[in-house]
Amino acid sequence: MKPNFFYATVTEALDKLRAKGFTVDFNLEENCISCHDGKFEADDFEIVEVYRYEGDSDPGDESTVYGVESKSGVKGVLVSGYSAQSINVSDKLLRKLSAHYDNLN
Repeated sequence: MKPNFFYATVTEALDKLRAKGFTVDFNLEENCISCHDGKFEADDFEIVEVYRYEGDSDPGDESTVYGVESKSGVKGVLVSGYSAQSINVSDKLLRKLSAHYDNLN
């Protein structure tokens, strides 16, 4: 996957992803990502788009926007702060998210 840097802000990236059909809001949990349609473990979804944003001076302003599609066809977004690794997330899920994030560097 090629890294994406097309949008000036997180809000713009989210708006464009929603226009592409990524309408569900995913949340990061310990062993999965979740939404109102259910829970998806690392093997149950693919990250199809990634946008990284860095704050001007505060690392707390840094975030990554993921366009996610489950194997069952649920499409949505996951917004993760720069310090997502500080959240209690399983190694498998963290590796999946980090692999895509690392490709941006």
